[in-house]
Amino acid sequence: MNLKFWKYQGTGNDFIMIDNRQNVFISGEKTVSSLCRRRTGIGADGLIIIENHPSLDFSMRYFNADGKEASMCGNGGRCAIAFAKYLGICNNHTAFKAVDGKHEGMVLNDQIRLKMQDVNKFLEMDGDFFLNTGSPHYVTFREDVEHYDVAREGKKIRYSSSFQPEGTNVNFVRIVNDNTLFNRTYERGVEEETLSCGTGSVAAAITLAIKRQNVSSPVTVNTPGGILHVYFTQKKENSFTDIWLEGPASSVFEGTTIISD
Repeated sequence: MNLKFWKYQGTGNDFIMIDNRQNVFISGEKTVSSLCRRRTGIGADGLIIIENHPSLDFSMRYFNADGKEASMCGNGGRCAIAFAKYLGICNNHTAFKAVDGKHEGMVLNDQIRLKMQDVNKFLEMDGDFFLNTGSPHYVTFREDVEHYDVAREGKKIRYSSSFQPEGTNVNFVRIVNDNTLFNRTYERGVEEETLSCGTGSVAAAITLAIKRQNVSSPVTVNTPGGILHVYFTQKKENSFTDIWLEGPASSVFEGTTIISD
């Protein structure tokens, strides 16, 4: 069958977008992984399906490049908002359902802002941190992040016994100042470094606020693919609410491909 698709990216994190409100696409693991394959498919870090929802504007389903339906993707959620506006599903404000629950979104000129789930707990591990921002993230601080072998070192942590069987995403973070970070992420399901990770950037920003008492919202997160901003309200005992992820998201191209029925 012929499948219409769109390609979107948010700070270099790229996604195949499919409008499935007519239920024409069957999301098999083999089909999704072949579409995401860079040399023989369309190529993407993941695939996002937009579907109808009975009470919200739409429902978002996210699949990693390995074809498996995955946990929440922050940059993917921002791209879904931009795509939904393009389709006429919403205007500049929206509410939609993702795997981790309801999310809100806003379109602010060329910036897309996504509300994330609250974060109420974390685990400190020998100076590093593990927390869930919609997806699980291990955050470790390094000085020479720009020249770090993220693929090799991230894979070691992702598959270490501490995080089995699901594994974890891994963030290597350099503190620039009290409100600025540089973050590189090894993403499970993609199984390599991506140019940017939204939930990882949120995890890095929250971890900075846990480590340092004088951090104020928003935190600027520089990634290899661009700049993200993380807004939050910090409560007592390191509980975080009103978390918003903001950055650019845009269409790259659209096309039609042939998939097996």
